[in-house]
Amino acid sequence: MREIIFDTETTGLDNKLDRIIEIGGVELENHFPTGRTLHIFINPGDRKVHPDALAVHGITDEFLKDKRPFAEVADEITTFFAGARWVAHNANFDMGFINAEFERLGMPPISMEYVTDTLALARRKHPMGPNSLDALCRRYGIDNSHRTKHGALLDSELLAEVYIEMIGGRQAALGLGTAENGRKTLVEADDEIIQPLGIRPRPLAPRLSQEERAAHAAMVEKMGAKAIWARYGD
Repeated sequence: MREIIFDTETTGLDNKLDRIIEIGGVELENHFPTGRTLHIFINPGDRKVHPDALAVHGITDEFLKDKRPFAEVADEITTFFAGARWVAHNANFDMGFINAEFERLGMPPISMEYVTDTLALARRKHPMGPNSLDALCRRYGIDNSHRTKHGALLDSELLAEVYIEMIGGRQAALGLGTAENGRKTLVEADDEIIQPLGIRPRPLAPRLSQEERAAHAAMVEKMGAKAIWARYGD
């Protein structure tokens, strides 16, 4: 399964008026980073960066002057995302801007059925919160000390780490393999963990009481000789 963990930075909060000025994405294949990334700064045309947005991401109008408009990068974005699931934190916000930009170009919108919202996932997993990206980095022990401002690629990289932890981390890649000596082993990514699968050295203690065992035996006896339970011993 291919997923793109992505983030956007914008001139403001209104996707009908404001514009995307930065997009970053990190590719995952079966929940592991492939090393492929997307990072584009975008000229918003005559829409200026709102002071409140500037305080969050630090991207100035002057910096964006020589960047390409969305119309010139749309194909690059759709090519990178093609066939992948879109994954974002508070995805309604990002997808609202993505689809507004596509609409301006007469392109079809991305259906939310192809989108995963990690904020909704975090709220289900940690209902007491907080569930901001910074809070989740602290929860999962992910170093975000270099995140002094929001940035689309940096936030995508951090979110990719958070997302992998939220869905079970590297355990998702565990499977069975065979060592050279023929024993079954557990395999995690490219590393082999030798773990013989054999008989327990000491059987587990029975969980049934003597009364429960006697009641079961009486029930089987009432069922007659053809009862399935009669085929098995204690």
